[in-house]
Amino acid sequence: MGINSKILKILIAVDKNRVRYLQPFVKELSKYNIESKIIDDLEIYDNSLFSKKILRWFNTPSKFNQIINDYLPDFIFTERTSHFSSLVLKTNIPLIIFIRGNMWIESEIAKKTIHTSITKKIELDLKNRITEKCFKNKSTIILPICNYLTEIIKNRYPKKNIKTFYQGIEVDFWKPLSSKNNLIHPCVGLLQGAHIWGKAQEMLTLEKVLKEFPKITFYWAGDGPYAEKILSVLKKYPNFKWLGNLDYPNKVKEYLDEIDIYALISGMDMSPHTVLEASMMEKPVIATNVGGIPELMKDNETGFLVEKGNPEELIEKISFLLENPEIAGKMGIAGRKFIEENFSWEKIAKEFLKSLQQESIKL
Repeated sequence: MGINSKILKILIAVDKNRVRYLQPFVKELSKYNIESKIIDDLEIYDNSLFSKKILRWFNTPSKFNQIINDYLPDFIFTERTSHFSSLVLKTNIPLIIFIRGNMWIESEIAKKTIHTSITKKIELDLKNRITEKCFKNKSTIILPICNYLTEIIKNRYPKKNIKTFYQGIEVDFWKPLSSKNNLIHPCVGLLQGAHIWGKAQEMLTLEKVLKEFPKITFYWAGDGPYAEKILSVLKKYPNFKWLGNLDYPNKVKEYLDEIDIYALISGMDMSPHTVLEASMMEKPVIATNVGGIPELMKDNETGFLVEKGNPEELIEKISFLLENPEIAGKMGIAGRKFIEENFSWEKIAKEFLKSLQQESIKL
């Protein structure tokens, strides 16, 4: 891959909670003469506008122009089709949108499951309009997080430049630890949010599993608006323990290191980073066979895929792994190797550069 002496500048505008995930990406890009700056995409609003969510979308905040003029980026990378993204379209700077979820399905679920006010409904409609505007604009490069999502977006926008861009993982950080004394064993650990009911409701299939395994402890680390709907069903079982949100990344790392099996019980998902993290901690993974999850593991080699709504299959796979610890250990080791080879930030950064080269941006 050719590397030019010219330094390119990329402005990465994301949710502030995503900064920690993308710092290793920035580090890898610097090896290819790309200087990057990560900002919170809500930084453009002052306090007087921040509370007026809808009204602020009809203006170009002066701070947006200040950020652009001060940094002078060659291109801008965002992770959501937000007001910030729509403002970029008014400039001559190429916009790259990294899409991490099926926003159309999530929008439909939100309409059906959330009792919204008129203001919330207007807000949701405006978000959908911004999405269409961002995707149809000629300057946009669209990078879905998995092949499954890539096909969905290609069907909607067949003329756009669309290429899968997996999220990477920091290989040197995610390594097994030696301290294991906090959980009750044998145990199965879940690490997932409850922010979208279409995803979270699949956890209710655990009720039958909990009944089947009274001597196995199931831990759930995570939270969200739908947590209580899940807990109202599962917390009555003494072998189900809710940990709430864990501090990322250190407490998450400790948790994944100690569990015996990692389970992702999701009704819909694209490319959940927890599968990468659990695999790097050498844990066998049991995950629902939905969305882009199968792209993150090798069924029967690094763990098992189970069909949605099938607690019997989940029971079978848990039994097998706990009864065959040697095989479970080999799966964990194979999982780490698979993730290292396919999802290191080094590899992901190289693929990203290829996408830029195809867009005639000279490196």
